[in-house]
Amino acid sequence: MKVDRRSFLAFVLGGAAGTALSPLPWKVTDDVAIWSQNWPWTPVPQKGEISTVNSACTLCPGGCGISVKKVGERVIKIEGIKGHPVNDGGLCTLGLAGAQLLYGPTRIKTPMQKVNGHWQKMSWEEAIKLLATKLKELRAGGSAHKVACVAGSDRGTMPELFNRFLNVYGSPNFFRTPSIWDSYELALYLTQGTRSMAGFDIENADFILSFGSGLIEGWAAPGYMLRAKAMMRKNGGRMDQLEARLSKTAAKSDHWIAINPGTEGALALGLAHVIIKEKRYNQNFVNGYATGLPEHFQKVIDGFPPEIVSKTTGVSTGTILALAKDLAGAGKPLVICGEGQGHLPGSLQTFLAVHTLNALLGNINQPGGIWTLPEPDYIDWPEPEIDAVASEGLQQTRIDGAGSYRYPNARYILHRLPKVVNASAESPVEVLFVYDANPAYSLPDTESVKKAFEKIPFVVSFSSYMDETAALADLLLPNHIFLERYEDVPAALGFPKPIIGLTQPAVEPLYNTRHTGDFIIQLAKELGHTIGAAFPWDDYAACLEETLGEHWDALVEEGYWVNDEFSGTDWADAFETASAKFEFSNNDINTLADYRPLKPEGDESLYPLVLVPFDTMRLTSGYVASPPFLVKALEDTILKGNDVLVEINPATAKPLGLSEGRIASLKTTKGSARVKVHLTNRIMPGVIAIPRGLGRTIDDKFLANRGVNFNQLSSAVEDPASGHNAAWGIRAKLSKA
Repeated sequence: MKVDRRSFLAFVLGGAAGTALSPLPWKVTDDVAIWSQNWPWTPVPQKGEISTVNSACTLCPGGCGISVKKVGERVIKIEGIKGHPVNDGGLCTLGLAGAQLLYGPTRIKTPMQKVNGHWQKMSWEEAIKLLATKLKELRAGGSAHKVACVAGSDRGTMPELFNRFLNVYGSPNFFRTPSIWDSYELALYLTQGTRSMAGFDIENADFILSFGSGLIEGWAAPGYMLRAKAMMRKNGGRMDQLEARLSKTAAKSDHWIAINPGTEGALALGLAHVIIKEKRYNQNFVNGYATGLPEHFQKVIDGFPPEIVSKTTGVSTGTILALAKDLAGAGKPLVICGEGQGHLPGSLQTFLAVHTLNALLGNINQPGGIWTLPEPDYIDWPEPEIDAVASEGLQQTRIDGAGSYRYPNARYILHRLPKVVNASAESPVEVLFVYDANPAYSLPDTESVKKAFEKIPFVVSFSSYMDETAALADLLLPNHIFLERYEDVPAALGFPKPIIGLTQPAVEPLYNTRHTGDFIIQLAKELGHTIGAAFPWDDYAACLEETLGEHWDALVEEGYWVNDEFSGTDWADAFETASAKFEFSNNDINTLADYRPLKPEGDESLYPLVLVPFDTMRLTSGYVASPPFLVKALEDTILKGNDVLVEINPATAKPLGLSEGRIASLKTTKGSARVKVHLTNRIMPGVIAIPRGLGRTIDDKFLANRGVNFNQLSSAVEDPASGHNAAWGIRAKLSKA
C-alpha cells in the first residue's frame, strides 16, 4: 500500500481514535522514525545490530510499557511492549516520538546559575555547595518553613524523597500540580473513608456514561483507556459522551449529548432524582451497605427534578429520563468524570454527584464498575528523626492553606501559591524547588505565576528542558530524561489493578546531567546531622533497589510488576468510614457548600461567550513540551502556520461578522490573543473552544510562539467545597481583528 505524507499523517495521528494506541504495521512506525530523522538536530543512526531495553514511559501519568530499540548507543525507535497490562503493545503518538526529546534542542546540558540575568555554567559540586549554603542560612535564621517544592506527582520514590527532605529540613510546603486525582481522591475519602486511587473496569462495563472524560484524547491512563474502550465496544457495550463540544471521544461514542459547560454535576443529580424516585437503584447495595440515605435522597428529590435540571444543563427532559432508565437497566453501568485529559481538578460536588450515582447503581468494586485501589506499599522507609528546628518549621501553616479550617480536606492547593506570594510584601517562599512540573506554563493566569516566580528569591529547577519555568529559575540542575535513568512509575488513575512500572536507562546520559535523586541525597548529606541521617543510601539506584525489594528482579526483567490477583474488596469490608458503610451523607459532606454550577470569571455583558479548552493526544500541556513531529502533524483546523484556530458555531459567528479562517481578537479578563476562526457545528452556540498545549515560549524554533497558551487567558475559580481550582473555562469576547 502506498502511503503519501498527508495520508500517512492522517492514518497515524488522525481521527481514527484507536489507531494511536493500537499496534501499527511496522512499516508505518518505521516511517515515523525515518521522517523524524529529517530534523536537522537529529543525526541518522548507524547501521548495526538492534538491541532492546524494556522500560516505562513517563511523558504522561499513564505509565505505558515501552520497548526501546537501539543501534549501538543510539535510540532509533520506541514501541509498546506486547502483553504489558497497561498498553499491550500500543503506544500513543507522544510515546512514539519520545526519542525526539532525548535528542532535542531544548535540553539543558549542564548545571547553570543565573548571574545578572545571564546563565553561567557551573559544576555539580559548586551547585551543591551553593544550595547547601543558602539552606543552612535559612535554617539558622528560623526560616526552614520558607523552603517549598512543586512536583508533578506525589506518588513514587522521587516525590517521596523531596517530601522526606522537606520534613527533616522543617517545611510543610510540598505541593503537587493539580489534576483530577485531587477530586477523585476527595470523593472517595468523603464517601468511603479511604484516600485511594480510583480504577475503572471499562472493558467489562456494558454502558459507560462519560461526563467529558477524553478517553481517546489521553485521559488518566490513556494506554489502558483506549484498549479497554475498544474491548468494551467489541463486547457490545455502549458509551455516551456529555460535553459542549464534539470531541474525538464523543465522535466515537454511541451518543454525543451536548451540555452547557460546568453543569455536569446538576445532570448527575438529575439522573439520581429519576433513579431514586422510580426506585431503580440497586437495593441490595443501598439498603445493606450504605448510610446517609434520607438526607441525600431528600436533597436530590427536592432540588433536581428533570424539568429544572434541563433548564440548567440544556439537556432535554426526555433525554434525562431516557438516560436514567438506560443506566439503571444496564447490567454493568459505569459513570466517569473529569474533563479532557484530566489536567485539572473540578467541582468536588460534581465528582461527589457522579460517584454517588455509581453507588446508586451498585457498581462500587464490581466487575465493570469503579474500583478502590490500594496504594502500592513498597515505600517503607524508617521514620526519620525530626530535630527541634524541623519540628518548629513543620508546625507552621502551609502557604496554600491546605488542611486548614477553611480547606480541611485538601492536601494541595497550588493555584493559591502565586496569589499568596503576589499579595505579600515579601515572598513567604525563600527557596523553591520545581521537579517534573512546569507551573509557569500549566497553571492558570500565567502572568500571575510569572510575577510570583520573579518575586521568589531563589528558584531551583530540576527540569531536563529549558521550559517556561526553568527560564525563570535562578539555578538549573538538569535531570536525566526518562530514557537515561532508573525510576519507579506507580499506576495512573483509572487502571483497575495495582501496578508499578520501572524506567531503565536505554543509553548513557548524553550530557552533564545528574539524576535528581542522587542530587537530593548528596544535598542532604552536605547539610548533615538529622537531615543527612535521613538519607542512608549511597545514591538513588541503591535507594530504589532497596525500596522495591522483592519486586526488583521482575521490574528489571519485564519493566513492570502487577498484582494480577487483585479483585477489589467485598462490600462488607470495602469502607473505612465511621459507619463501615458507603456514606451518601455525613458530617464532613454536610458541611460542604451546596452544589451550585460554578460560573466562569467575567462579566457576561462584557464577555458574552464562554471559552473552554480542548485536548488532543498530539499536544501535551504538562511539564514537557510536545515533540516537534507532533506539532508539525497538527490539522489545519487546529494550527495553521503560527496561528491557532478556535472553534465556534456558525450561529454564534454570524452576528459577529466572523467567517471561516478570519483573523480575530480573543479577549478575557486575563489577556488577549490573535486567533483564527474555524466554523463548525460540532460545538454548542455561545461557546468557543481552543486547543490546550500550544503557545510555548521556550527557546525552540520548532515550538516557540505557535498558537496560544489557554492558561495565559484563563483564571482559577476556587471551588468552595474543596479549595481546588475548579475552573472549566472563562468568559470571553471574540471580535474582528
